[in-house]
Amino acid sequence: MSHSRPSALSTAQPSRPSRQERADGTTAALEAACTTTDPAVRHQLLDDVVRLNMGVARAIAHRYRNRGIDEADLEQVAYLALVRAARKFDLEQHSDFLSYAVPTIRGELKKHFRDHGWTVRPPRRIQEMQARIAAARQELYQTLGRSPRPSDLATHLGEDVHEIVDALATEGAFRPASLDQPLNVEDGTASLGDLIGDDDLGQEAAEARAMLARVIHRLSERDRHIVRLRYFEQFTQQEIADDIGVTQMHVSRLLSRIHGDLRGALTQSETPAPAGTAGLPRQARQGDRRRSGHPDPARRTGTRGPAPRPVRVQG
Repeated sequence: MSHSRPSALSTAQPSRPSRQERADGTTAALEAACTTTDPAVRHQLLDDVVRLNMGVARAIAHRYRNRGIDEADLEQVAYLALVRAARKFDLEQHSDFLSYAVPTIRGELKKHFRDHGWTVRPPRRIQEMQARIAAARQELYQTLGRSPRPSDLATHLGEDVHEIVDALATEGAFRPASLDQPLNVEDGTASLGDLIGDDDLGQEAAEARAMLARVIHRLSERDRHIVRLRYFEQFTQQEIADDIGVTQMHVSRLLSRIHGDLRGALTQSETPAPAGTAGLPRQARQGDRRRSGHPDPARRTGTRGPAPRPVRVQG
């Protein structure tokens, strides 16, 4: 028997024995494996047990299909669980092999779902609740003749209806829609992923140009000339210096100041002005505050000294 990954197991399906042949062959092989002292013989006998019961493991795996995990992967998990069950089975503690192997296989399949099946993993209680809900749905549909409501499921399972609603709400986390899923099954020309828009770099650039256009006109004529040479005509700092008759170091300082002016203008344009002062220059707004008796906030903490303390009147 192999301890390799599930994909290493053979998926070949031998001829299916009858139920009685499987039970008799399994019991005989297990009894012989318990009495032999030859490791090679024991290994072969346990292989026979696995081969006889692969159909059972496969049938259990098929009950979990169409839940978001590939069916072949489920079969491999079930086969590995069957191998472990055959190796650990003890005739002194268990009289029937399948009564021990079936719960082992189911447990491994559920564990595989918990570890690999969830896109966003909910609490384990919610995961187990979903399995109970799936079984209760089928039973209640036969009884009620309609799809059961959350209240029906809560009554049937003896759970709070809020727990049922939470479990139902996480179903999409287990089987999310594929972005490759075709929107039109007949022609398959478009997929769900085609509806997701890409970043429009052209639109972002247009927005940036529109914002800059509103503030560049506030620069002096020479500053606008420097901006045009540097960013539109791709002049180097030395070429700009030669054009306007200054040193390269002076151009570097000019560009730093221009950048600061533009940043300040953009920040100021994003800050809403007080009501009734939109569009007025900053000096006009400050003058309005002084005339209205409200000092300029920028002057409250100036260098003229601290504000006078209020006089406390002794009663």
